[in-house]
Amino acid sequence: MKSLLKFITCGSVDDGKSTLIGHILYDSKLLYADQKKALELESKVGSRGGEIDYSLLLDGLMAEREQGITIDVAYRYFTTNHRSFIVADTPGHEEYTRNMAVGASFADLAIILVDAKQGVLVQTRRHARICKLMGIEHFVFAINKMDLVGYDEDRFNEIKSEVLALQAELELHQVELIPVSATEGDNITTLSTNMPWYVGPALLPYLESVDIETKEEVGFYMPIQRVSRPNHTFRGFQGEVQSGTIHVGEEIKILPSGETAKIKSIIIGFETVESATKNQPVSIQLDREVDVSRGCVFYKGTDLNVSAKVDINLLWMDDSELREGTEYWASIGTKIVSAVVTKIRYKIDVNNGERLQADELHKNEIAHVVLKFQEPVVVDTFENHKGLGELILIDRVTHMTSACGTVLARLDDHQELYTFINGAVKARGDIFEEFFYDIEGFNVNKEHNDIQVYKVGDRIPIQGESYSYPVDFDILVLRDKVAVKVRDSTIIAIESLREYTYQNLPLLNGRGFSINIQNSAVYDIFKQSLDTDEAFTVQWYNTWLNFGTYRRIVFKK
Repeated sequence: MKSLLKFITCGSVDDGKSTLIGHILYDSKLLYADQKKALELESKVGSRGGEIDYSLLLDGLMAEREQGITIDVAYRYFTTNHRSFIVADTPGHEEYTRNMAVGASFADLAIILVDAKQGVLVQTRRHARICKLMGIEHFVFAINKMDLVGYDEDRFNEIKSEVLALQAELELHQVELIPVSATEGDNITTLSTNMPWYVGPALLPYLESVDIETKEEVGFYMPIQRVSRPNHTFRGFQGEVQSGTIHVGEEIKILPSGETAKIKSIIIGFETVESATKNQPVSIQLDREVDVSRGCVFYKGTDLNVSAKVDINLLWMDDSELREGTEYWASIGTKIVSAVVTKIRYKIDVNNGERLQADELHKNEIAHVVLKFQEPVVVDTFENHKGLGELILIDRVTHMTSACGTVLARLDDHQELYTFINGAVKARGDIFEEFFYDIEGFNVNKEHNDIQVYKVGDRIPIQGESYSYPVDFDILVLRDKVAVKVRDSTIIAIESLREYTYQNLPLLNGRGFSINIQNSAVYDIFKQSLDTDEAFTVQWYNTWLNFGTYRRIVFKK
């Protein structure tokens, strides 16, 4: 069976990315007769003197052909006698960097084109950084348009020095430099007689033979995408195996609950099998009932944990600026959770790698930031487990992808994720968050203070910029099923919600919103509502919770 190589072409505007891939397809006779004829006819009516315009094979949008640039990511599939390929031809223009990042996320190798006349540009450096950010370790720097510099070896060596300096700066794993002319076909599929001084391989033979080493992740893990309940006798947990192998009868661990169970059965498609391995979509039955939903993770033979705060490298892709304290949806693994960038540690000058102090990020900037999730999620470093170490941030209003990033480190352990702890009883609480209206960004945002752990006997702050709580009240942390009793601003009990009895005192949820309960009879109705399908719907929130009783929104710049 032929091996598969997934690669991306990137670089600055008009470096010849689409032309290069088109020339590979044309010269390798990988086009159908009607495609070849259509290309030749379209080229004759173009603006390039009737010569074949190989970029037309990939630039399929009318806007791309009109402007002579690539806008969207064009995927092409082709096979030679030695290997199968999937190539993503990506835009070079800075405006479409987000599209380029999407292409890089799937690739094993990056071909970065460099214009021989211009050398390494800022966009060349940006694309190299993004490819590195996305985990690509194998690079080909194709020094294009050598025909326009007279196939000059000295010019090639000048650019080679720039590329090798960039390789050292970014710590790129493997780099190959090939001088080419995408328009004339030099060193594309065969070695060119115009550059006898070059002794390396042509581009296509190199792609056919390069060994793409992939670092094997330790152990088995599978993020859960869906819980399948076709009838009352079957409960299967569906997802794709990200790493390792699992067998029927083996014991696995489950996060974030920490429970363990044994594999009862494994189903792939409609067939029951004894084992499953990496990249296979499966349904897994367990030998007992466990608390599992979308976003949970099955794992074995590796060290995984949950965290509410991480250090990440971030590529900002939104037109609006990123400011500390703004809330987004974070998608990591199969989990979507609210998250806030609490700190911008520094941004990176894409031209020289210098770390710059920053209070905000603008489109296409890369930075090292601290991200805090609203609740603990299963997360690991990108280096250890890619599927749990890569994420995107989504605008909560427009639902546009605002950023992508990779996890560098977890910043807290499991114990620190909880606000209230009494032995084995633990609860998260966001009642100390500050709500403010950003008069520059016209948004309502939240400020997340660093988590502080409170135990029985501790005094809590009942006054803040945007909140004011009574001295005696009870907190019902519904997501953790825990009740916290506060008397004279002091915690006197942290107990399971099952053991809690209504005390005729004000009730707040874990975020400081008032629960609309005035007496024991109403509390009983509220408690019963938690076990219905209406619980935690918009109507349910509007019925039972009130933001403005103890909280307000303050103006802030």
